[in-house]
Amino acid sequence: MEIKNKLIQKIDDRKIIVGVVGLGYVGLPLAVEKAISGYQTVGFEVSEEKANMINEKKNYIQDVNDQELADMVDKGMLRATTDFSEIKDLDFIAIAVPTPLDAYHQPDISFIEESTISIGENMSKGTVVVLESTTYPGTTEEVLKPILEEKSGLKCGEDFYLAFSPERVDPGNHTYKTRNTPKVVGGVGEDATEVVSAFYRSVLDAEVYPVSDPKVAEMEKILENTYRNINIGLVNEFAKIADAMNINIWEVVDAAKTKPYGFQAFYPGPGIGGHCIPLDPFYLTWKAREYDEHMPIIE
Repeated sequence: MEIKNKLIQKIDDRKIIVGVVGLGYVGLPLAVEKAISGYQTVGFEVSEEKANMINEKKNYIQDVNDQELADMVDKGMLRATTDFSEIKDLDFIAIAVPTPLDAYHQPDISFIEESTISIGENMSKGTVVVLESTTYPGTTEEVLKPILEEKSGLKCGEDFYLAFSPERVDPGNHTYKTRNTPKVVGGVGEDATEVVSAFYRSVLDAEVYPVSDPKVAEMEKILENTYRNINIGLVNEFAKIADAMNINIWEVVDAAKTKPYGFQAFYPGPGIGGHCIPLDPFYLTWKAREYDEHMPIIE
């Protein structure tokens, strides 16, 4: 309770020092928004080239505003480093690293594991760690928690807080950016959820939706992406037969979306959405086999 109250007070006073591990298309926009919101923010990268580019005010992510990035660096609110020992000075750390599949369509969480080890070896008592990378249900509690406890010698829920809050980034979307997209938070314990939710409410101009635990948040993210995967794939199939029959698929979709319930418009496109959309469902089907369950629609 003492740690929770101290952290919430530091959030109210904008005294939280923030770190973002991984400065890609998820991490860099997140870091910039945190800096804009008045938090000293440090970005951590294994790529020295990327870290140098940030410090030199050179933007490499489409969804980040060049001037906002430059302003935050000039004001000393944002900088990047490859030195993970600086984690010891942070209050709040977000992990936004890639989660690809291996050659066998199984989850490759090596980037998450490596980041978590670096955090655990350097973090201090009273730190908040939030995983944002898309992954299978159970990762936060089954992978991150034991690594952090072992490497730090601290106890989750007593000495530090841990949560999962999935990224929601739609590159190129001119309406919804990091700042105005609702955020889901599932903490290991109510105190963690409360602290992480309070922090994101201070950063975002959108709803922060707390859920009961990290597994719910982890699964809902895969549901989001699987929903897109299936429906974009479906409309692509319609587009092929419509083309063969000389029917305008765009007119078909526009007509269908006049229905005020039970239908959401998806449009044909190359592949089936962003690069993560065809991959993320396999994180769930892989985990399902542990429970002797199969998911034929996804598979």
